[in-house]
Amino acid sequence: MTTVQGARARARIEITAAIKDEARRQLAAEGAAKLSLRAVARELGMVSSALYRYFPSRDDLLTALIIDAYDSVGAAAEQARAAAETAAPGDHLAHWTAVCRAVRAWAVAHPHEYALIYGSPVPGYSAPQDTVVPASRVGLLLVSTARAAYDDKAVAPPPLPATLHPEAERLADDLAPDLPPPLAVALVFAWAQLFGLISFEVFGQFNNVVEDRDAFFAAAAERLGRDVGLLPKP
Repeated sequence: MTTVQGARARARIEITAAIKDEARRQLAAEGAAKLSLRAVARELGMVSSALYRYFPSRDDLLTALIIDAYDSVGAAAEQARAAAETAAPGDHLAHWTAVCRAVRAWAVAHPHEYALIYGSPVPGYSAPQDTVVPASRVGLLLVSTARAAYDDKAVAPPPLPATLHPEAERLADDLAPDLPPPLAVALVFAWAQLFGLISFEVFGQFNNVVEDRDAFFAAAAERLGRDVGLLPKP
């Protein structure tokens, strides 16, 4: 790569980052539904035609922000589990709660980005296939945490009612063919409850209800892990 090409590449990276930073400021002020390429260009002192060379449409910019948000929370969760594995080897319940706490901490620190990926759908926007892998990072991390416990014989998934057996088989086939169906169902239960707890906090439903939210969430995260069947390390 020539010096000129390198300078152009660096400039493109910097301008792309500036566009996304301004778009995030607009998300915080106006919400995703009102995101406007023209408004972003105006705030950056760019003409709209120049911005379109980076993001041809509002949906392209939204997709970039969504992927960034999923990757950011996924990275935070993965780093937290790696640290927990180092601090408490073999304690799968501790690894689980570390992941949950990291996701919650990220959401509280980035409420508008959390709302973009876990809040109400943006009118007129349909997420493309590019978002699927980033969106799966946290869920797959929870599954792999349970898989490690299963391999160590440190998980005892709760029994399921007979009426749920067909759905359990389907979920296991789709999400984790190497895990028993009751564990797959328990993981989906916990995944939904985890983000329900976080959404209640981020979107204000816990206001005037839960005061010590750190302690409340820590207990809830451990309860979810135990409900999945993760056994504490002896």
